[in-house]
Amino acid sequence: MSFNVDGISIPDSKIAREITELVRDTASPLLFHHSSRVYYFGALAGKQRGLKFDPELLYCGCMFHDMGLTHKHSSRDERFEVDGANAARDFLKTHGISQQDIDTVWTAIALHTTPGIPQHMHPVVALVTAGVEMDVLGLTYSQYSDAERQQVVREHPRGGNFKEDIIQAFYDGIKHKPETTFGNVKADVIVDKDPSFRPGNFCSVIRGSAWDCC
Repeated sequence: MSFNVDGISIPDSKIAREITELVRDTASPLLFHHSSRVYYFGALAGKQRGLKFDPELLYCGCMFHDMGLTHKHSSRDERFEVDGANAARDFLKTHGISQQDIDTVWTAIALHTTPGIPQHMHPVVALVTAGVEMDVLGLTYSQYSDAERQQVVREHPRGGNFKEDIIQAFYDGIKHKPETTFGNVKADVIVDKDPSFRPGNFCSVIRGSAWDCC
């Protein structure tokens, strides 16, 4: 039975239990606990924003969002986000989920590293990214109470060196296909025309976030 944080808990359903078991068996403890926290923070953000969402679909999106970093689901030439989205799609297809809902989860995972877009989309898409941005980057740290953060971390620990560990996990999962990291072309254009511009750095944001240990 999952624990409850301000009315938020993992759905008590067969598909949710299968998702938990599958991700626990496939991903490292670091990624399993991270993905679990992403669900709680994403669902809490949905409650704060008054959004209506299907908890099972959100849970699937959050739990599969980093599956593309695992050896089992990592392709040779697709972005890791697409690998995770494809893994979720294949899982949901075997459970009779509608194509529309599958497409929503696929999009949520595929876009979770693309800031500025998901928040304008379907609640499941928006909230997977919201959970990731909270747990990895701490962008909305102050929007959660101390009690909420502590409850989530007590159940799904970050560990003493989460920031460096998650950066390493990203590197390990994508180092064999660096060409897939080509990203936001707008930053490249500004750098090309304005030498004084310094684009934001993902790792620097992680290391400088409000998250220390819990």
